[in-house]
Amino acid sequence: MADKGGMDKMKGKAKEMGGKVMGDRDKQAEGKGDQAKGEVKKAMGDMRDRAQDAQEKLKRRDS
Repeated sequence: MADKGGMDKMKGKAKEMGGKVMGDRDKQAEGKGDQAKGEVKKAMGDMRDRAQDAQEKLKRRDS
């Protein structure tokens, strides 16, 4: 996950704004869902990074 959900968040924001302009509540909800998906991806990526850092520290300590 190179962008850690950034694209989903941007796409979602665009959908939400488009939905607001057009008065399309379904599109607004879809956009909010995409934004939430992006936040989850970011959290997962951050956790993965922290786990990898911890693993590397343990390897260095054990060397």
